[in-house]
Formats: sequence, structure tokens, C-alpha cells
Amino acid sequence: MQLEIITPDKTLFEGTAKSVTLPGMGGGFQLLENHAPIISTLKKGQIKIDTGTDTQLIEISSGVVEMLKNKVIILAEPVKPAV
Repeated sequence: MQLEIITPDKTLFEGTAKSVTLPGMGGGFQLLENHAPIISTLKKGQIKIDTGTDTQLIEISSGVVEMLKNKVIILAEPVKPAV
């Protein structure tokens, strides 16, 4: 499936993924290829991306995810550094 993770400043990830594990407001969940269409809010936590050859972790403070026709778009707020 195609995955794109976007913040207000830049694109954090763009490419193909086998699975994406997300920190949903009601608990963590995973998206796989051919998942049913979904829109969900995300809370602070890690997005885990399995590309089939490696795994990447991206920290977010909040966000929204949409999956439709094997394309996942995540609009995320990055974790702000401590002052």
C-alpha cells in the first residue's frame, strides 16, 4: 500500500509499506493492504512502518489518518522538543 506521512513543515515518509501501526485515540491499531476505508484521529505515540525490508518509527504528538483504496495519508503534528 502507498503511505504518506505529512507534517505542517515537511513530508516524513512517502513510499510503499506492508503494514502501519498507529496510536489511535481508542487504542493502537494496524493497517494492512486492502484494509477497509477508515478515518481516525491519532494521539501522542509512535507510528511503526514495516516496509518489508526494514522498520521505521516516527514519533507524533497528534494526527489524523485516512485509508482509501490502498493509499494511507497521515496528517501529523511532530513531537515538539522540550524547552
